[in-house]
Amino acid sequence: MTRERLAGVARAAFGGGRRLDAVERLRGGSKKGVHRLAFDDGGTAVVYVWSAGENYWPGARAEGDDTDPLAHASGLGLFEAAHRRLTALGVRTPRVHLLDRSGRHLPADVAVVEDVPGENLEALLDRDPDAARPVLARLAATLDVLRRHGDAPAYGKLALLDNGGTSQGRSCEQLIRDRALADLAEAAARDPRIAAARERLADLLDARYTAVRPRTRYGLVHGELGPDHVLVDAAGEPVLIDIEGLMHFDPEWEHAFLRIRFGSHYPLLHTGTSEPLDPHRLALHALAQRLSLVAGPLRLLDGDFPHREAMRAIAEHNLHEALALAGQGAPR
Repeated sequence: MTRERLAGVARAAFGGGRRLDAVERLRGGSKKGVHRLAFDDGGTAVVYVWSAGENYWPGARAEGDDTDPLAHASGLGLFEAAHRRLTALGVRTPRVHLLDRSGRHLPADVAVVEDVPGENLEALLDRDPDAARPVLARLAATLDVLRRHGDAPAYGKLALLDNGGTSQGRSCEQLIRDRALADLAEAAARDPRIAAARERLADLLDARYTAVRPRTRYGLVHGELGPDHVLVDAAGEPVLIDIEGLMHFDPEWEHAFLRIRFGSHYPLLHTGTSEPLDPHRLALHALAQRLSLVAGPLRLLDGDFPHREAMRAIAEHNLHEALALAGQGAPR
């Protein structure tokens, strides 16, 4: 995405009074392109580009099926529905300058959004954990807002439900178990250590699935809320990004991921002000998350994703964690 290609997008968003000086591709964005625009007046903005050429996921599973809550969440429709709901709830996310489906400027759907200055929460936690504590407290309050206002009788991606659609599957737990078994099979085909433990891991999945009791109400979850998906604005407020996966689902799915990604900082995110989390669902979702974080990065490495060592490290770490849950270690 060169300056020339994005100049039309910039004019559509801000008019002709600002000259686009530079374009910088930002790290991340495995399913969409993320680019910073720098203008002659010192201002900046961020452009999201949803196109096949900006999607690093190889194969058919890169294509999102909106009826599958666990399929890849990518696209302007999902982004728009999520942004609308979060804004209505008072949850901070980058302000939108332009949504464009016309294809006049690029052969892709495009959003131009606010460029939130400063670092993300992951960098702040690494640099100054004490300074991050108030941000974590505000993020915990945001999670409580999502649980209180997300109560719904059906699960699924927000755009799908808002348009009267119905999700696949009989229940969240059935979808989780089936996806985890598929991830287990895929990981076992790629790594002999998982292959050696496949039967034990499958048995553990079945045992955790069997322990889950039925549920008929679902919270609102981000779906992939790691500290790298939380920016920190000048007022110290958390700003959620990569919001396309927003959906009604088990809150335990969110919290299983939060536990993995926030580690020792996680207790600050679970304030207990909402309904208690179901420990059986947490146990099932935790194992499923580990298997997903093995199979997914290994699959991504089949393509030309640029940050390869980071993906290998994610897969390796979660492989060891999955084997530990099954009571089986692996040589490092």
